[in-house]
Amino acid sequence: MSGRHAGINVPLFSIRSSESWGIGEIPDLLPLVAWLHDAGCSRLMVLPLGTMPSGMTSPYSAISTLSIDPIFISLAGVSDFARAGGTPALSVDAQAAIGSARQSPMVDYDAVRRAKDEAHALAFAAFLKEEWEQLTPRASSLAAYVARERWWLDDYALYLAIAASRAEPSWRAWPAPLRDREPRALDEARRQLSREVLLHQYLQWVAEGQWQTARVEAHRRGVALVGDLPFVAGANSPEVWARVDEFRLDVSAGVPPDAFSPTGQDWGLPMYKWDTIRGTGYAWMRQRGRRMAGLYDILRVDHVIGLYRTFGRPALGDPFFSPADEPDQIAQGEAVMRALSESGLSLIAEDLGVVPDFLRPSLARLHMPGCKVMRWERDWHAEGAPYLNPADYPPLSAAMTGTHDTEPLAVWWDNLPEADRAAVLAIPSMAARGLSPDEGWCPAIRDALIDLAAESASDEVIFPIQDLFGWPARVNAPGTVTSHNWTWCLPFPIDGLQRRPDGQERAAFLRALLARAGRLTPGR
Repeated sequence: MSGRHAGINVPLFSIRSSESWGIGEIPDLLPLVAWLHDAGCSRLMVLPLGTMPSGMTSPYSAISTLSIDPIFISLAGVSDFARAGGTPALSVDAQAAIGSARQSPMVDYDAVRRAKDEAHALAFAAFLKEEWEQLTPRASSLAAYVARERWWLDDYALYLAIAASRAEPSWRAWPAPLRDREPRALDEARRQLSREVLLHQYLQWVAEGQWQTARVEAHRRGVALVGDLPFVAGANSPEVWARVDEFRLDVSAGVPPDAFSPTGQDWGLPMYKWDTIRGTGYAWMRQRGRRMAGLYDILRVDHVIGLYRTFGRPALGDPFFSPADEPDQIAQGEAVMRALSESGLSLIAEDLGVVPDFLRPSLARLHMPGCKVMRWERDWHAEGAPYLNPADYPPLSAAMTGTHDTEPLAVWWDNLPEADRAAVLAIPSMAARGLSPDEGWCPAIRDALIDLAAESASDEVIFPIQDLFGWPARVNAPGTVTSHNWTWCLPFPIDGLQRRPDGQERAAFLRALLARAGRLTPGR
């Protein structure tokens, strides 16, 4: 990640196009990376893409951290769907769901899934008849993909097939032979559910094909794809079912009480058995890194401190850290980060919130940047807690105006007390602009804050797309469960962005800004 770079953070689900079915789809990345090229950006950061269970919308609640949710497949690009008759072959209910999802101002996951599940089944049936049973070159391509990805894909596909056949997503409620992965029971399930297993493998093959096409185009445009690795998979997941000896299901992972949360957080996620994992040489972490390197160029590692020391809340007894001792925590965290990166991935560590003093020096030794969210970068021990000047951030860092969990700059500024606004405007480069702390959100404030981040000393700078345009829309409000979380969409189709006056203006503004800040890739 040498040099100075800049990019945009936007969820894939948010960038729907005029052709997509009510949600951003993988090919919708193509017009976005074309616009990023116009804007001089060399980074596109997305949220996790793993398969989510029905009824869930958070990408951090996926049942697999390795898969691509088939909801992101564009059926317009699937020849098998066209062969099956395309959209006219769908039921009246599915066609109505597509229309409803397209008209919804936010992602209607239920409607999208109803339509896409039916479309996927039609496409797969056509593939099975015309390709798989005829042993065509496309059938050979799927077989090769399944063989290459078998180390995770077999468990993933079998898990989903069993869960659907039993109408029970929790493997702990399955009959003991399946629950405990007895080889004879698994072989029998594969035989009885072979068609369903192949369906899930087929969907991953299609999704990956579309993703790799988009990735090639991104690279052609000089844009690196930045992924996001969830801290751990949920208990009801193929990853835990296949490696149950590496997790404690009687302990829930989370974070301890701190200045931001007097009770801490209980995420309801399984606790890593670090002693066991260490005994494998961190094999699972190496495999996760290998899979992510096949999809992304750079990886944001969520809740990185949890890989150094995980905070667990047992059903009975007192909460605890694992490992318990600081030297062991440091040794473990550095081993895990090396394991994740050994496949060639560059890492960005999500080191936000209250973290121990040892974390950031450890990341520096590993030459892995942490995050600098400007609104939180203050000298909390000085009178008035002045904001730190981004020009003084360490180069080995990623500066950000916000994240998917923060309120956008527009909302933050309008809610900021006047004294804090004055503190922001006291930063030297802001003071030179002559802005007033009693001024509400406006284009001048927006562009000054974007400029402030771009001119930071950080090698990487990432702007949530809402901040660049000055929109007040939020992706997620942590600690709340509402219909608005994880459902936000751009206010226009992404395939029109390059033609829109505001899209053209923002691209020209950003390109000029990045050129002054030394963040344009040579030749751009």
